[in-house]
Amino acid sequence: MADRMPFLSTPREERARRDARERVGDWREVYRPGALLPVVGGQAARCMDCGLPFCHSACPLGNLVPEWNRLVADGDWQAAAARLLATNNFPEFTGRLCPAPCESACVLAIDGAAVTIKNVELAIADRAWERGWDRPQPPERPSGRRVAVVGSGPAGLAAAQQLTRAGHATTVYERADRPGGLLRYGIPPFRLEKHRLDRRLDQMRAEGTLFRCGVCVGRDVPADELRAGCDALVVAVGATAGRDLPVPGRTLPGVHPAIGYLTWANRVDEGDCAVSPLSAEGRHVVIVGGGDTAADCLGTALRQRAASVTQLDINPRPPARRAGGQPWPVHPKVYRETTSHEECGAAAAGPRVFAAATVGFEAGPDGRLAAVRFAEAEPADRSPRAGTERAVPAELALLALGFAGPEPDQPLTAQLGLGTRPEGTFARDDSFATGVDGVFVAGDAGRGQSLIVWAVAEGRATAAAVDRYLRGGTELPAPIRASARTLTL
Repeated sequence: MADRMPFLSTPREERARRDARERVGDWREVYRPGALLPVVGGQAARCMDCGLPFCHSACPLGNLVPEWNRLVADGDWQAAAARLLATNNFPEFTGRLCPAPCESACVLAIDGAAVTIKNVELAIADRAWERGWDRPQPPERPSGRRVAVVGSGPAGLAAAQQLTRAGHATTVYERADRPGGLLRYGIPPFRLEKHRLDRRLDQMRAEGTLFRCGVCVGRDVPADELRAGCDALVVAVGATAGRDLPVPGRTLPGVHPAIGYLTWANRVDEGDCAVSPLSAEGRHVVIVGGGDTAADCLGTALRQRAASVTQLDINPRPPARRAGGQPWPVHPKVYRETTSHEECGAAAAGPRVFAAATVGFEAGPDGRLAAVRFAEAEPADRSPRAGTERAVPAELALLALGFAGPEPDQPLTAQLGLGTRPEGTFARDDSFATGVDGVFVAGDAGRGQSLIVWAVAEGRATAAAVDRYLRGGTELPAPIRASARTLTL
């Protein structure tokens, strides 16, 4: 009999990355091509097929992790792809970009190394594309209903694909020149090569979804007129209002929001221009922030051959292991080194300075940014500790402080009569419906800044709510309600 308990004997093995010195010289994805398949079957076999799999609860999509792990371990990749695609429209995105809270909730993670769920997911997704298993699914018959989706990030795309497949004539409106939202212009190509996004968009077009880019709803097309011309409208504009840093020198030339910096880098990759006007080449760079966007700025600056890069994180350095207040199965705040930090070549924290409160930006003789001042952050309230200030040279400072919610002054808010919550997100009920008949809100615009898996789950659930509104019932899956939150104890 084959060994059915390899989790006792097979160690966890991660997907192999290309050498850091090699990958900072290009913009291709950081992982070694083809390195996943030789190990993924054995890694999938480590899944215990738990009687109560907490990985389901940790993932808002409800991915059927034990099922497709067992199918991969048994070599039935096509069946595994069918199970994966049953709950996730875009596994090739989540398998690359999600921080994998499912792995934190893996039962093996109670006292050992979790199953490499994210790697198995990605291997299934990529093989499904290679073998032609992830085909377009045009509807069998049209419903005669028209739906408009405003925004083409992961929530908008997931909602649009589900609604199109249900038979509704769906058009996606995007104010940028290309669809994809932050997948297009916020995520660097070394984390997501854009041909993968284009491939999925081509599939959606083949199914019947229409895209209208370069159209700002509320400005180019009045939002109330758009609503009047369709049977339902989904607002999925994201949470693009960046958090600012109101300290002296904030308006100096050389201080920029991180998203603008990443957008220009992606435009260079798209061929729109030869060199970014915000290029870090030859400059001393300071990144203010400690999250994924900050790490993306770091990897981008290294590839642009910055003279130096310093990252200021106001939070203290996390512990190496779960703290007592963050027990399994929650996704813990522990010290993690991203591929960008690995590329710095340092042995410890790389360019990061923890517990660093930024107190101001200093100008040089030419009136441009010359230095960033920071101090040690007090543990209690993260305020600057007196007498600890110091400066680091900077010719480019990038603010990667996260996002507060939808842009508050966008005209579609007033034109549709949308309500807002105190935190700045659009008000909606538990079924994603606003107080305006036929208008729904999906993704970060209603939830606030969150993970890509939550955006895709919201898009799928919103599509089910819209379908129910249009038909009186629905067969579309609704993995979450609008009030759902991450797994906590």
